[in-house]
Formats: sequence, structure tokens, C-alpha cells
Amino acid sequence: MRIETIGNATLYLGDSLDVMRDMLPDGSVDLTVTSPPYDNLRTYNGTLNDWTPEKWQAIIRELFRVTKQGGVVVWIVGDATINGSETGTSFRQALYAMECGFNLHDTMIYEKAGTGACGSNRAYWQTWEYMFVFGKGKVSKFNPVTIPGTKTVVGGVRNKLEKSKKTEARSVGVREQRRSNIWRYAVGAKDEKTGHPAPFPEALARDHILSWSNPGDVVFDPFLGSGTTGKMALLEGRRFIGIEREPKYFDIACRRIEDAQRQGRLIA
Repeated sequence: MRIETIGNATLYLGDSLDVMRDMLPDGSVDLTVTSPPYDNLRTYNGTLNDWTPEKWQAIIRELFRVTKQGGVVVWIVGDATINGSETGTSFRQALYAMECGFNLHDTMIYEKAGTGACGSNRAYWQTWEYMFVFGKGKVSKFNPVTIPGTKTVVGGVRNKLEKSKKTEARSVGVREQRRSNIWRYAVGAKDEKTGHPAPFPEALARDHILSWSNPGDVVFDPFLGSGTTGKMALLEGRRFIGIEREPKYFDIACRRIEDAQRQGRLIA
């Protein structure tokens, strides 16, 4: 096992399950934002990932153990289509997390803009993934990300320049409003090319970090990849723990997180 400490981040090169069992104490994580392997859809350095039911069940059990009471796990996942049928593994993982003690706090959708034609010619194009939000007990932190609202037009204002009873409409301004649980992001932006086969957008990681944690909290990603969650956690003034088993991606993550540490908010 290799360990790198970069400011407010601790990164482990090793197997996620082994590192969690050996290095992470009970109730030590405020928020996990992660995207686990998808039904063995990807190979890493020519080796098929060993993402078996036994493995993901053990990972979910460990996530429940290390998550603080009131903490959150954001589990971003999709399904393979095999012999004309989606596997349904995502559903199985969500149900198993509930069996382990998590609440299914929200079932959110990550809509991917700009993916083009993706999926089967006998079905509609696949453009989204699940973002399951699991809570350990009652979720203790929620800082809703807002979007610009629309102008509210109100009628019934008398026109004083005329003697008639005609009224004018007036605008009362633009108000911020809470987002829905379907989040849309562009994929493949030039500044997010990381050399990893399946990074998710930086804005997606940032918005979950802002939503479910506060500055100074510990954010965790057991499938670090190229370090997107870690980068955004540091930029938003959080502490970070990450695990990655592939040295190539681990080195990329270290470089990105070093850059983020220099830019991020200082934590007392």
C-alpha cells in the first residue's frame, strides 16, 4: 500500500475494500461521493475489474460502518445491457444498501448532455445514470443548490396616468429556486479530460459536496479514479480521503489534488 498526504487530503494506492477495513475508523466520514465500477463494463490495464456481487456488497457494508450518523453516501451508477436486458444491478445495490441500514434518501438522475448516440439501436438513446443518495439515519446537512428563477409577473396595478380602470402588469424580479433531483451536465469538456475512461463532471461532484457537507467535513471516494471528487472537495474547503488501485490513475489524481490544494480554501 502506498499513502500520499497532500495538505488536507490522504490518498491510498490499494484495493478499496482492504484499505477501508484496515485504515478507516468507524464513523469517520461525513460524505462519500463515488462512482463504482459498472457490471464489469471496463477493463483497467487490460484486466477485467472484479466487481462481483460479493465485492460490492462488502464495499456497501464498509461504507455504512465508516459513515457518521447523519452522513450521506452518493452512489453514481448505471447498468449494462446483456442479451437485450438491463442487468438491474443498480436496483440491487440500492436495495442492499437499505438492508445494511441506509435510508434511500433520494433517487436522483444524472443526465448527460452531449453524449450523442449511445446504447442499443432497438431502444431510446441512453443519456442518464442513477445518483442514489443514501443516508445513515436522518440526514443532518442539506444545503440546497439553487438555480435562477423566472420573473414573476403580477397584474392589478392601476395606471394613474389614465382615468380608466385598466391595469398594468409588473415584474417583481427574479428569485432563486431549488433544483429538481434531475441534474444535467455536459460531458467531455476539454478542461476535464483526465486520461480516465469514465470521469464524471467536476460540477456534479461540487454540487453534491456543497449539498451534503459543510466546510471542514471529511469527504471520501473509495474509487478515486483521476481525482475529481478530491479536487472539488479541497476547492470547497473540505478534507478528503481517496482510494485508487491503478497506479496510472493514482498519479493523475495526486497531481490534480496537489493543484487543488494550492487553490483551495484554508482550513484552520
